[in-house]
Amino acid sequence: MEELKPSSPNSSPLTPIGFLERAATVYADCPSIVYNSATYSWSETYLRCLKVASSIVSLGIKRGQVVSVVAPNVPAMYELHFAIPMASAVLNTI
Repeated sequence: MEELKPSSPNSSPLTPIGFLERAATVYADCPSIVYNSATYSWSETYLRCLKVASSIVSLGIKRGQVVSVVAPNVPAMYELHFAIPMASAVLNTI
């Protein structure tokens, strides 16, 4: 039996980005984050993550580099789970 080699139809990197993009489209106005008095919708979260990803790239972080984060369970940490992979970097939570 011939080995199935990875290609775009049968293999894709595992990242949370696809989940966020779909949630921002399907559940745009539904809450994604509720923290104290702050509430963000899925579309707002997606836009915030894009902005953070852009900032990460502008800091000079390159594809595949590791970004380590020490943070409690707050909205910024949640957004970094999406933004760092959006910037093609690797998240290392400490």
